[in-house]
Order: sequence, then structure tokens, then C-alpha cells
Amino acid sequence: MIYTLTLNPAVDRELQVTGIRYNRVLRAEKWRVDVGGKGFNVSRMLKALGEDSMALAFAGGHAGRFLQEGLQELGVATEFAWIPGETRSNVSIVDRQQQRYIKVNEPGPTVPPEAQEAMLTKIRSLARRGDWWVLSGSLPPGVPAHYYATVIRALNDVGAHTVLDTSGPALHVGCQAAPYVVKPNRAELGELTGLPTQTPEQWVAAARRVLALGAHYVAVSLGEEGALLATNDEVWLARPPRIHERNPIGAGDSMVGGLVWALRQGLPPQEILAAGVACGAATAALDGTAVGSLAAVQELLPQVVCIRMNHDSSTR
Repeated sequence: MIYTLTLNPAVDRELQVTGIRYNRVLRAEKWRVDVGGKGFNVSRMLKALGEDSMALAFAGGHAGRFLQEGLQELGVATEFAWIPGETRSNVSIVDRQQQRYIKVNEPGPTVPPEAQEAMLTKIRSLARRGDWWVLSGSLPPGVPAHYYATVIRALNDVGAHTVLDTSGPALHVGCQAAPYVVKPNRAELGELTGLPTQTPEQWVAAARRVLALGAHYVAVSLGEEGALLATNDEVWLARPPRIHERNPIGAGDSMVGGLVWALRQGLPPQEILAAGVACGAATAALDGTAVGSLAAVQELLPQVVCIRMNHDSSTR
């Protein structure tokens, strides 16, 4: 079974305009509202790939119920810990002419200690050997930086596999608990390791630093430059297919969905990486925070070029 944990979910609203101008009223030509939150996006991508998952989250108010109903309509099972207040909303304004965007995220409601403990109890009751748990996104107010690390240790104790996709102190502390997979972007990789991340050689050196903390896989999303997947035995760099990018928001989450989907099948590293990159590209080609379809992923997958890196970090 696959579980996704979203501690700080959101209702995602996208407004499309022709030109972003300040100190003026802009008229949205298109708009859409999606179920948001990094773990939710992973569950949605997995569903598109034909894989079931259960989405766990803190949720509150009308927005929380909207998210629960939206996931259930998509066929994603939910297990929420309800909190006081209203689940946050995130707003994206997309300039259709320049293909640029502004995204503003609310901080989210404060999660009280009793809700945090209730979530840990849910996780421990569900945890089974061999299951996959995707721990994604920022921490809401009130949740300490070590929370993901606490979850990872609890899941490691029963033999479950964890995927950590967060940033800042939560990423630093979480990596010390030895998650099975760590998925930073390039900037997060640099912040985590203190190493430069401008060249492929530097990406490899920084990924190996993270592997030394106990991870089995380090997957680094590199935007238009693709992605990198490192294990203790080999490192692969993937070049993405050419797409008409509409909105890259959520592409990294779709990449995680593709990685987990391929990992569960026991595929070799280059195929795991290719699946992740194809899923990310399929999502980036869509408006809003919609996720790519299985047909789109299957079309893009053969176009992903994977290159094995030598031990000295050069490509073969």
C-alpha cells in the first residue's frame, strides 16, 4: 500500500491573465480550483497511473471538507486529522503571454499538539512492512522541525519505505532519520549539504553527501535540465522530453509519484528516473495543478534520455 502524508494541504486556485500589471485590476480569462498539497498531488498522480493510495493530512473547516470530497471523488481514500481553523488557500496568477507566474501560499492554520499526536497514532496503526509512505511539503504553524523525523523513525521500525520531500530545517532533521528516498530540488540540495550545485559533477557530489546520511536513493529535480538519481552504486542523469510548459507547479510532486510507482515495481534506477521525469513533464504541460494522464506519460516516456554518470561524475 502507498500512503501520502500532507501536513499543510491547500485549496489551489489558478487565475490566468494576459499580462501581469501592478496597481491595476486584472481580469481573469480562465480560472480553476484544484485539490492542493504536495502529498495530495502525489496521490493524484498515482491514481492517474492506476495505483491506489491513501492520503493522510491535517485539515480544517470548509476548505478541509472540500479537499476530502475532492480526493474521494477522484477515488483517493483519505484519513484526516481534523484541526481548528480553516485549511489554507494558495493562489497562482499565470501570465498567458509571457508564460510566467506569481504564486502566493498562505502559512496555514496552527496545528495543536493533540492533533499532532493523533496523526502519529494514525500512522503507527496503519504502518506495515513493505508499504511506501510519501512525506511531502512544508510544516504548518505549530508543528516542530523534527516531526517528519519522528514519523520516519516510526515507519523504519516496522520496515516501511519512506520518501521525504520537504525543505529547510524539516529536511535537515528528517534526513538524519534515514528516509529510504530523499527528493530535494537543486536549491534544497545545496542548502542541505552546504555544497555548490551548479554543475553535474557538483550535483553528484552533493547527492553522495546525502546518501552518506543513510538514504538508499537521492532524486534531485533540476527543472528544465531534468533530474538526477543517485544510489550507492550508480548515478543517472535524465534529460526531459520537449514539452510546451504551461504551469510547472506540481511537476515535482508528479515526479515523486512516478518514482514511487516505479520503485514498487522493482525497476532498475534508470527506469525509475525516467518514469519520474515523464510524469513531471506530463504535469508541467497542463494548466493549473492538474496532473498528467497515463496516456501522456506513456507518450513522453520514450523521449526521456537517461545517461549513466561515471564514478568521477562525468557522463558516459
